[in-house]
Amino acid sequence: MSQSKRIWNKLKTALKLALTGLALYLVFRKIEPDQLLVLVETIHWPWLLPAVSIFVLSKVATALRLNLYFQNIGLHISEGQNWRLYLVGMFYNLFLPGGIGGDGYKVYLLNKHFKTPVKKLIQAALLDRLGGLVAIVFLLFGFFLLVDIRIDWLESKLWNGLMVAGLALTIPAFWVAQKLFFKDFLPSFWLANAWSFAGQVAQLVCAWFILLALGVHEKLLAYQLVFLLSSIVAVLPLTIGGVGARELVFVYAHTYAGIEETAAVAFSMIFFLISAAVSLVGAFVKIDLVEKN
Repeated sequence: MSQSKRIWNKLKTALKLALTGLALYLVFRKIEPDQLLVLVETIHWPWLLPAVSIFVLSKVATALRLNLYFQNIGLHISEGQNWRLYLVGMFYNLFLPGGIGGDGYKVYLLNKHFKTPVKKLIQAALLDRLGGLVAIVFLLFGFFLLVDIRIDWLESKLWNGLMVAGLALTIPAFWVAQKLFFKDFLPSFWLANAWSFAGQVAQLVCAWFILLALGVHEKLLAYQLVFLLSSIVAVLPLTIGGVGARELVFVYAHTYAGIEETAAVAFSMIFFLISAAVSLVGAFVKIDLVEKN
């Protein structure tokens, strides 16, 4: 790695740390830390066991999606190898944010072992991200129809019409985009999207268990809607693992969604800790790549 690239990576890490700190500062200006501590002390811990299990299943689903894309470009590795590679990628994404990143590491390793063209591997990694984002956006449109959002300046009929249009157009628009820019991956379009939705629905179930652990039994759909919004923000590489960014979304959206902001911030932090714990497993995973016959 060249000196200039190392300097750039260090600058990116420093910027992400600064933005993470700023976001957390803004969050804790809006809530009372004492209230957050009291809420955490009353957590019903048994509910977090299924939350962790369902979160892992959500990642298994998205790993299966990625392996479909690998198969589309002639790269055939076992699901076990793919899962181990996926865990290592999660670790790189969260704990080494200024370096190569999880996607970059997977591209490097697979190109090195199997000589699969870098361009095709980058397309697979990019489409993997887009597939997850499309599932989130589609579900968001549905949740916006189910949850009463307080937007005074927008008529409810117009709002509902826009949401229905969004539901109707999201998947066709993604198909057109894939046909234009990712033709090699069209054969797995429907199955890959099915895994995308399975992964995202599993995360919503995980969110439900976390809310139960916090003693939240009302407005569950509203919390999950804001969780979906925060997932979009967390995808942007602005903070470390989305920390601070997710919490900011909950803090500023609570008025519109009618949720309690301290519980929302506690929920967001617990979700991050679950994600970090699972990602940390990737540090201890050994990868022995062998292409299937």
